[in-house]
Amino acid sequence: MTLSINIRPFRSGDVEPIKELTAQTFAGVSLEQNVENLLGLLEGHDWRWRKARHIDDDVARNPGGIFVAETEGRIVGYITTLVDKDAGRGRIPNLAVDPNFRGNGLGRRLIERALDYFRSVGLCYAMIETMEQNEIGRHLYPSCGFEEVARQVHYARKL
Repeated sequence: MTLSINIRPFRSGDVEPIKELTAQTFAGVSLEQNVENLLGLLEGHDWRWRKARHIDDDVARNPGGIFVAETEGRIVGYITTLVDKDAGRGRIPNLAVDPNFRGNGLGRRLIERALDYFRSVGLCYAMIETMEQNEIGRHLYPSCGFEEVARQVHYARKL
């Protein structure tokens, strides 16, 4: 499939479409869903609502470091970034590609855009993380040059 997909800077009107894409694409690979699977629905909100709130946090912290993949006016992917200039570190907290547009290198293009952004602001390294159950991330990130440095175990309980 030949796609004409433009990767552009984030605009404020992108928040809701990005949240919708987040809810669609993080099914099965979200810490928020794992917690819900263990503890059930919490405070009347499902995991999709909780995960979408991460986008609000990313927008509040670094809107200039969010990039959106768009085709024919439709958002089909995005990447968010955080910058710690003092530490020289860039972090990618969220990356999503519409399932209908996977397998065409779009995730890789978004990562490269984020890495270019990190270089442009003078950072010296980048970090990204994924869940063990995220087969796509576990394949894509090393293929983009990232190396595993640690594993973390998350625990949850009701209060």
